[in-house]
Amino acid sequence: MPQFRIAEAARLLGVSDDTVRRWVDAGTLPVQPDASNRKVIDGAALAAFAREHAHAAPDPSDVRTSARNRFVGLVTSVITDRVMAQVEMQCGPHRVVSLMSSEAVRQLGLEPGVLAVAVVKSTTVVVETPGGSS
Repeated sequence: MPQFRIAEAARLLGVSDDTVRRWVDAGTLPVQPDASNRKVIDGAALAAFAREHAHAAPDPSDVRTSARNRFVGLVTSVITDRVMAQVEMQCGPHRVVSLMSSEAVRQLGLEPGVLAVAVVKSTTVVVETPGGSS
């Protein structure tokens, strides 16, 4: 089972080492000693903690949809030509890039600073792990 040191857990959760230490001290995030007697967090426990404490921005739309991957964020860049456009959004820590028609950009009023929701519905999602060999 993978284990993560406090600094690694902090990077993965997007918080400071001190915040993780406070969670550990409060008993919110369980730790155990590793072979060198350093505090480490079990990977499964860290994943469960990350899921329980994830807070997405509230979705401003009032639509019912089958798509479950909805990312609320701000438009940060729009590059258009006569036919196509590239729209970049910052959705929490995630950068989302969409290619769409320039007509759609105009109809939606997309420009930097606009609140928008990126909806992803895909049959292909690539999952990778660091390191490893094939």
